[in-house]
Amino acid sequence: MKILRFVFSKVFLLQLIFATILLMLLSYGVLKWLDRTTNHGEFIEVPVLIGKTLDVTKKETQNLKLQIVVQDSANYNPNYPIYSVIEQSPMAKSLVKEQRKIYLTLNPSGYRNVGMPNIIRRTFRQAKPTLEALGFEIGNISYSDDIGKDEVLKIQYKGKKITPGMLLRKKSKIDLVLGNGSRGIQIP
Repeated sequence: MKILRFVFSKVFLLQLIFATILLMLLSYGVLKWLDRTTNHGEFIEVPVLIGKTLDVTKKETQNLKLQIVVQDSANYNPNYPIYSVIEQSPMAKSLVKEQRKIYLTLNPSGYRNVGMPNIIRRTFRQAKPTLEALGFEIGNISYSDDIGKDEVLKIQYKGKKITPGMLLRKKSKIDLVLGNGSRGIQIP
C-alpha cells in the first residue's frame, strides 16, 4: 500500500516529469552533436581512379579528404600500366563521407611465377589442360623417337630444358617434345 501511495504522490510524479524532460533534452543535444560532427547529408563523390598511378591517386584523394589503402595484387593485367590502379572499392561515382577509406588494387610488375607441374611421361591430352589451368601457353610441339606415342618426353622454355618444380612466369610459352610411337630402330 505504501508503494502505491508513493507512486501516485506529487514528489514521484514531479521527479518522473523532470527525468523525462532531462532525457528529451539530452537526446536532442546528442542528435544535434551527431548531425554536426558526422556532416549529415554531405557526401563526396569518389573519383575514377582506375588506370591512374599511385602518385596521381594520392593527390586526387587528398584534395577530397579521402584515405587510400593499397591492397596486394597477384593478378597482372596487361591492359594497364605497371603499378597503376586496376580495381577500386567503393566504385567510382559512389557517394561517401569525408575521410572514407578507398581500397585500391595495383597492377603488379608482371605475371606471377608458377611452378612447373610434373607432366613427364603424361600424354599430351593430359598435359595440355594441366599447363593451361596453371596459366601456361603451349608453344612448339616436336616429336622424338620413343615408344610412348604423344607422351611428354621433355619440357622446354626458350630452348632450355625445364624440370618439374621450376618457377616460370604465368603466360610463358612452353615447348614440348613428344614421343612419336616409334622405337627408333631401323630394320634393313
